[in-house]
Amino acid sequence: MLITTDYLRPGDEVDRFLRDRGLETRHLPLAGRRDPGELATALAGIDAALVANEPLTADVLARAPRLRVVVRTGVGYDSIDVAAAARLGITVSNLPGVNANAVAEYTLGLLLAGARRLVQSAFGVARGKWPREDGHELRGSTLGLIGYGAAARAVVPLARAFGMDVVCTTNVPARLRDPGVRFTGLTELLSTSDYVSVHTALTERTRGLLDAEAFRRMKPTALLVNTARGAIVDEAALAAAVRAGEIAGAVLDVAAEEPLPPGSPLRGVAGIVVCSHLAGQTAEARRAAGLRGAEELVAALAGRARFVVNGER
Repeated sequence: MLITTDYLRPGDEVDRFLRDRGLETRHLPLAGRRDPGELATALAGIDAALVANEPLTADVLARAPRLRVVVRTGVGYDSIDVAAAARLGITVSNLPGVNANAVAEYTLGLLLAGARRLVQSAFGVARGKWPREDGHELRGSTLGLIGYGAAARAVVPLARAFGMDVVCTTNVPARLRDPGVRFTGLTELLSTSDYVSVHTALTERTRGLLDAEAFRRMKPTALLVNTARGAIVDEAALAAAVRAGEIAGAVLDVAAEEPLPPGSPLRGVAGIVVCSHLAGQTAEARRAAGLRGAEELVAALAGRARFVVNGER
């Protein structure tokens, strides 16, 4: 089996878990971008893969004739062509909720950083200045959640602890609805929220969901936070909206292209802060993801996968 998740290493507890169950492991950690041909070559002769957030396209999967199981050590799986995998008889699994607490805590950190302009203050001090601009308190403000998966649900009690009101989009099953959260349409959520936090999956429906029209609906004092997927946001429209004062700013943990390219429209915009996709990157979440991913892989090879995202195999 092949392991590409960058924090998993030969001889660690995940490697020992897999080897103790008779699997031969090979490691090819993802660092930055990788040529698809390199990945296709690495998958030759591989039966199962524990993967990072790298593109497993139809072409790459078609060049791996022995591959039967792919497990993503995280929640999002938009980097994998799950339909092509299904056609090829490859089970694809993710790990729902594995880093929900890490993402929720990080989301509150970004909210605080944006509200109090912490990054701008630190950069100003580093440049020899002493910025003293007013920030805003979270108490009494409204947080709008786009999406209501495990991470978004974990945000709710943290936001309440800061005295925030929470609203969420309405396409949430009734069984998951928290009575302390107000559910409303996206248009109303955008127009009434002081902070908008993105937690939905990237699909064809959500790609570019937050576009120029969406930003025009938001308050001019509103702050956007995104810990989900960069492509949910139209980055050029966001940059234009912040420059024009249509919204106050954005704190983003994700971008449409990562690492952020030199020509990104997000660069050089006062009011936009971009972090390096760290929301789920805690020691605790990584350990849980590695071990749960290994367990799912072993189960899938035995025909007992629990978190299949592309149908029963």
